[in-house]
Amino acid sequence: MLLTGSAVKALQTWLERARFQEGPVFRSVKQWGQVGKAPLNPDSINEVVKGRAAAAGLNPVQYSAHGLRAGYLTEAAKRGVPLPEAMQQSMHCSLNQAARYYNDAERLNGKTVRLVP
Repeated sequence: MLLTGSAVKALQTWLERARFQEGPVFRSVKQWGQVGKAPLNPDSINEVVKGRAAAAGLNPVQYSAHGLRAGYLTEAAKRGVPLPEAMQQSMHCSLNQAARYYNDAERLNGKTVRLVP
């Protein structure tokens, strides 16, 4: 995965402070600041996304961890990013799954949606 900008800085800061060299990137942080070894479970990641959305004044019901990943592919399709390039970044392994997001975005922007006035 290739990252630039503030995302890279935040990730580098987390990796430096967590002081681990391998394993999952997103782990639990215990009460006294100790970083756990096991990965966060998907429900915990979803809670973090919803909590950050609420903190930003957004409706947390409209946000999820899956939505961020799926939304990335949808936005990439809308901006004309080639599917293989977007899949490298999103780390989708299934071409069929990733292509569904692209197909949905292309249908919304395609010529056929304008056939009926």
